[in-house]
Amino acid sequence: MQFSTIPEMFIKICNKFGQNKTAFMYKKDGVYIDVSYEEVRDKVECFAVGLLELGVHSGDRVGIVSDNRLEWAIADFAITGIGAIDVPIFPTLAAKQEEYIYNDCEAIAVVVSNSFQLKKILEVKETIPSLRHVIVMNDDAVSGEIFIKSMSGVIRRGAELRTKEERRNIFEEMAMKVASEDLLTLIYTSGTTGNPKGVMLTNKNIVANLIGVKDAIPFDETDVFLSFLPMCHSYERTAGYYTPICVGATIAFAEAIESVGTNITEVKPTLMTTVPRLLELIRKRIYQNIEKESGLKQKIFHWAVKTGLDYLHAQQHGKNPLGLKSLYLIADKLVFSKIRARTGGRLRLFASGGAALPVDVCEFFLATGITIIEGYGLTESSPVISVTRHGKIEVGTVGIPLINVEIKIAEDGEILAKGDNIMKGYWNDPVATNEAIDEDGWLYTGDIGKLTDKGNLKITDRKKSIIVSSGGKNIAPQPIENILSQSSFIEHCVLIGDKRDYITALLTPDFDQLKKLADTFGIKYDSPSELIGNEKIIQTIKNDIDRLQTDFAKYERVRKFKLLSQPFTVENGELTPKLSIKRHVVERKFNYLIEEMYKID
Repeated sequence: MQFSTIPEMFIKICNKFGQNKTAFMYKKDGVYIDVSYEEVRDKVECFAVGLLELGVHSGDRVGIVSDNRLEWAIADFAITGIGAIDVPIFPTLAAKQEEYIYNDCEAIAVVVSNSFQLKKILEVKETIPSLRHVIVMNDDAVSGEIFIKSMSGVIRRGAELRTKEERRNIFEEMAMKVASEDLLTLIYTSGTTGNPKGVMLTNKNIVANLIGVKDAIPFDETDVFLSFLPMCHSYERTAGYYTPICVGATIAFAEAIESVGTNITEVKPTLMTTVPRLLELIRKRIYQNIEKESGLKQKIFHWAVKTGLDYLHAQQHGKNPLGLKSLYLIADKLVFSKIRARTGGRLRLFASGGAALPVDVCEFFLATGITIIEGYGLTESSPVISVTRHGKIEVGTVGIPLINVEIKIAEDGEILAKGDNIMKGYWNDPVATNEAIDEDGWLYTGDIGKLTDKGNLKITDRKKSIIVSSGGKNIAPQPIENILSQSSFIEHCVLIGDKRDYITALLTPDFDQLKKLADTFGIKYDSPSELIGNEKIIQTIKNDIDRLQTDFAKYERVRKFKLLSQPFTVENGELTPKLSIKRHVVERKFNYLIEEMYKID
């Protein structure tokens, strides 16, 4: 099936499958409910007509603030189908962050999920002059304000205004006017030195990525995807949402990330997009459960894992010893088949992205017979640039570029990418756009890498200082460090959290302020360095940090910190001559403290 825009894709796939195929599944009252492509289409058309009556036009920006659910997809297809541009954001963002984004893009309306999200947007609505409508997915969250409407009410209004045939004609006419070069969405991503930037992704960008992903990962209408990663993130938006839809597959929404284990056994997915953190948790729980078993079962398990890894390593070196294969078949029957059964029994592969996948985690799953493919990309590339290919996996790499993406390695080692998937630019920021994309169309990724002998891309370092958590969240450390350093007790702050589950910090205190604090509390000390271990001092600094990070998203907040006994200096190698912190030096020097902060309590 060929298409040049997402609205065209939606119409064609609905025409093909209609009532005969389940598009989405969602949990209600403990049971998964099927929703056909025709049912989704009808609600999309009704909502689109309702939006038009509210004065939403082609080119207008409309926000979406919600967890994954059916209404998210309905809003997305309706907004983009009439040529408007949706601006989805993480529901974990603070009100102040929402205020900046929706002022920056001049949103005319925002669709929110529930009363909690409504409360946040109402806190800042008066400071967003362009905002005229707030639409709420949950009926019970709607208040009496005239500008607040329920999504179901807008859908009903759309149904009342036009007959089904008229709605379909109006929607299709507007959808087919959408051009491939038109903006589909604005996705705001963390910058390195301040406010987030709106990545402008066109229909052409996303469609190009769908074509590349479909070639790299074969799938069809028989597949079932379990979706738990945020659909507002470009990774899930393309790989876990649009790609299943474009072939007529089924998407089942997980109830929450905590319920993924249960939902897997209920839905029995064939494919899942994931992040390293979930895979790490699954492996950890497997080992925790084994520790509860008898000594014999533990011995069999560890033997099986070793056998699986030996067999995997042999295959990767082009070897296939008969004796080892026989042992692997025994290990598979005794152990690995039971592990796979816990993923529903039909899972063909996990597609991991959003952050680097640790080699040992990848090898564990491959050894158990669960295929893990790893992708690499950025929001600015819609997002996929490269992906490992099934049957040609080189552990520790992110595979080869998609068929319609070029890459090259710059002289300084930076990875550059080029193709129809590369963003149009940053919203209202031509300077940043020109810094990211050169005159020949090459996107500067900010990552350092190299090509292996097998032609796979290997990421070796990060040129930019963006932290990518194990959950795939992008976190710009510098703005957060600057704010936390406003504390009178903190001289320097170094955020930690790359490939980690949460954010921590190394702090050099202002010892003059600590002395004053000690005098206030009547704390006796022989040396100022003794104060960094005092519980009253630590609690006071924690309170100040909590105060300063109120407006941060939850995943940006410092959960633990360590106070250092000496300030950073040029002489000791922690600062450059310009007094900038040498982040890698600090992390290496104080690695023992960092590991203490990530020990399980």
